[in-house]
This record gives sequence, C-alpha cells and structure tokens, in this order.
Amino acid sequence: MAHQRHRTGGERRPGQEAGGGSRRYVLRLYVAGLTARSATAIRNVREICETHLHDRYDLEVIDLHDHPTLAREQQVIAAPTLIKELPAPLRRLIGDMTDRERVLVGLNLRPADAPTHKDKE
Repeated sequence: MAHQRHRTGGERRPGQEAGGGSRRYVLRLYVAGLTARSATAIRNVREICETHLHDRYDLEVIDLHDHPTLAREQQVIAAPTLIKELPAPLRRLIGDMTDRERVLVGLNLRPADAPTHKDKE
C-alpha cells in the first residue's frame, strides 16, 4: 500500500482555519498492510470525515510496512491507529474505527456525555 494523502477544501495549509472560522482537522491513519482490518479503518475514517468534516480535513493514510520509521517516530504501537494532530489536543484512537461514537468523541466532534443514537431507541 502506498502512502496516501487526501486533502479537501482547496489549498489551505494543515491546521489553517477554513472560511467561517471552522477548524481544519489534520489526521493521520496508520495501518499495517492491505488487511481487511486496515481497509475497514480507512473506509470508516473517510466516511466519518466526509459526513462530519466535509472540506475541513486532511487525512493521510500511512502503511507502516512501507514506512516503519514513522511508527517509531510517532510512537505507534498498534495498527490501525488514528492520530488527530490538529486541532489541539493531540488524540490517538486505536482499532478499526467501527465504533462511530467513540471516534466522534475522540475527534472532539461530539461531547462524551452527548446522547447517542442508541440512547434514543
């Protein structure tokens, strides 16, 4: 798997605010090869970003098999790992990102005590 970068919303630099004062998210998803778990994590993160951060995010997918030094530099001990670099604070989420609520809370897109879809049923 090659190193992939997905940039949305024009030529803003990472972390630069988008129009209207919206925060720009800089995310890195570390995966380990072309496994089903990696594919699931990539798909889930992209869906969450498009739904909740449309045009306000930069997502970089990094295969640790191709870039093992990045795992050491970023202290990635498990894959898949999603790192939210911006906006601060830095956050790390580990797993295939299927628990959408946990990912939204981890990205500060939903408060931890906000009602979930499960609570409404």
